[in-house]
Amino acid sequence: MRATDKTVKVIGAGLAGCEAAYQLSKRGIKTLLYECKPKVKSPAHHADGFCELVCSNSLKGNDLSTAGGLLKEELRKLGSLVIECADACSVPAGGALAVDRNEFSALVTERTENNPNIEIRRDLVENIDSDGITVIATGPLTIGKLNDSLTELLGESLHFYDAAAPIVSYESINLSETFTADRYGKGDGDYINCPMNKEQYEKFVSELVSAERATLHDFEKGEVFESCMPVEIMAARGIDTLRFGPLRPVGFKDPVTGLRPYAVVQLRKENAAGTMYNIVGFQTNLKFGEQKRVFSLIPALGSAEYLRYGVMHRNSFVNAPKVLSGSFAVKNAPNIFIAGQLSGVEGYVESIASGLTAGMNAAELLLNDKTIEFPRETLIGALGGYISAENGNFQPMNANFGILPPITERIKDKKEKKLAYSKRSLDTLGQFIHKNLTQFNLL
Repeated sequence: MRATDKTVKVIGAGLAGCEAAYQLSKRGIKTLLYECKPKVKSPAHHADGFCELVCSNSLKGNDLSTAGGLLKEELRKLGSLVIECADACSVPAGGALAVDRNEFSALVTERTENNPNIEIRRDLVENIDSDGITVIATGPLTIGKLNDSLTELLGESLHFYDAAAPIVSYESINLSETFTADRYGKGDGDYINCPMNKEQYEKFVSELVSAERATLHDFEKGEVFESCMPVEIMAARGIDTLRFGPLRPVGFKDPVTGLRPYAVVQLRKENAAGTMYNIVGFQTNLKFGEQKRVFSLIPALGSAEYLRYGVMHRNSFVNAPKVLSGSFAVKNAPNIFIAGQLSGVEGYVESIASGLTAGMNAAELLLNDKTIEFPRETLIGALGGYISAENGNFQPMNANFGILPPITERIKDKKEKKLAYSKRSLDTLGQFIHKNLTQFNLL
């Protein structure tokens, strides 16, 4: 079958959907990309552009001793459009890849709309076409009749809950109560650090735990995913929980005292202009007034202006081990692919990786009537392996070295061991690309 004989439908123009559409288009396949915005918006979305980042603006670290760094490098080698756009819209963030979210969305939207093989349809899809090849990438807030159609197709659906951190204006930060540095001296001092002494910290935790929370809508009531735990729930687990979590002072020295602070709240640049800063790790479901009251107990944020308060919203995902294969195809409907957080991967970069895999496989199914899976020694392949492996208590998973097969070499140093995992992954991916370049049009 010729690539132009049929089209493939992609539903959703988020991170996974835009990546899937691009992977199809670069293989000469006409793609219909459906996006319901601006006609319909979920409770967490506000802008009209593609790839709107509703939580953090960080795509995590770039260092190859981190899983996030390795996965991004794999995606670069595989020609990811979304990672290319993220690199182009980056803002200083130490060793992490953070983006100006408005510039990032605008660039992905422009590249997608100007692609001659992609036709954009701003419309709400309510039913799944059982005959054609479709990639469903409607995100963690799949809504309306499409959600019902998906549930009918799969037989079940699950959900968890996500929370977004507040953003404050730079000019409202009390810089005399801060110091600029990155943990362990890594990076170029891109984080603004807000130290707290023991008395300040304990007062903050006490008020945080007792603060009034926003009332959840019916669609938002349920379990909270561990890695997006609201800061007030984390604090309720014990007085020192935050000091061993997002407020950990390890790797810092206060230049005023010369000592390690008792606790540190970090602020990360939210846009290229540096006018907005994200309170790192402060996902929350407190009422807006309570956020301002409690967070003002942090000395540097005593007079902070909030450009966005923290919010909490529903995230949906499927029971992937039961319904999906490692190629992200639905087992009982192999012409349907599910990508993004809906598929059971967790995180921005992981969503991009699933979109790349689903888009590539949708193309392979159309062109050669088969699908492919990446080697399990690569993180992109290991993610496919994780979501499709038998699991009686499945929960979404970020990319991490623990989902890779163990390396045989004995290495005591933790960083060196992670670098060895990364080297093996990239070497394996390079060999896979070289072997299958023509067959699978990998690049």
